[in-house]
Amino acid sequence: MRWLQIRFEVTKDEVQLVETLLESLGAVSVILDDAADQPLLEPLPGETPIWDQVIVTGLFNEVVDSLHIDLEHTHSEPTDPEQIIAFVQAQAPTVRAFYEYLEEQVWERSWMDHYEPIQCGENFWIVPEWLTPPDPNAVNLILDPGLAFGTGNHASTFLCLQWLGKTDLKDKVVIDYGCGSGILGVAALLLGAKQVYATDIDPQALLATRQNAAINGTESHIWVGLPEELNKQFPNLQSDVIVANILAKPLMELAPVFAEYSLPNGKIALAGLIEEQVEGIREAYAPWFDLNEQEFREENWCRLSGHRINK
Repeated sequence: MRWLQIRFEVTKDEVQLVETLLESLGAVSVILDDAADQPLLEPLPGETPIWDQVIVTGLFNEVVDSLHIDLEHTHSEPTDPEQIIAFVQAQAPTVRAFYEYLEEQVWERSWMDHYEPIQCGENFWIVPEWLTPPDPNAVNLILDPGLAFGTGNHASTFLCLQWLGKTDLKDKVVIDYGCGSGILGVAALLLGAKQVYATDIDPQALLATRQNAAINGTESHIWVGLPEELNKQFPNLQSDVIVANILAKPLMELAPVFAEYSLPNGKIALAGLIEEQVEGIREAYAPWFDLNEQEFREENWCRLSGHRINK
């Protein structure tokens, strides 16, 4: 069996309408993608950011017979591409549309094929759990990329992994703040840390972190929980290393919190930033940290790193 895939180029304001129309016509899935290579940061709780220009893709079961669409009643499920496009454009005239037929395939396998091992240092790799490590003798972090934000493919995550790979973590205590999939905390343990405290506001991220820690045999050395649980259970916690890959606004708010968590001369790395936000972050941390190093990737993404100023 083949599938019919129709892609609509729309503006931000047209997304909800086109998405609703495709669902009403029987689309088995509707996917939103960036149409203009616009950076989109991980959202805060309750936020649903969207690109200015969006590709809305509807996937339909292919049916040979052409069906008539009643423009005033959308309960039917047409699968003729020209009819579907005409129906959508009757209510959103400015959108452009393209369609193609896809052959039946194992969709899970197709998704998995997009991932490859990522080298983050001379002897440090991130390896999807279904693949064989390129270098069995290296430090290999085995990851399930489907669990939560943080696969190593995103520039900000890679910048943090790269920093961890060249930082002395032997017997160090590390805080992974905004842990996502747990990739940074697990990496720290595999690179020699003795204990990691991983925290995130998303329960799914906590589950992903625990599962990825278990895959790598590091679960006995990582505490995982919500930020308020971290504060309650470890009110006097201090660490040798802090790594936070989140957003500029919460990073600014967390500067005094990280100052309390950090030992004198403790190391810190902050990511999830774009170039325009760097100076604001550096100023927010100046009373407590010297963020004297910066690294860019993919032109606009930045990691700031440095150390705690002695108290």
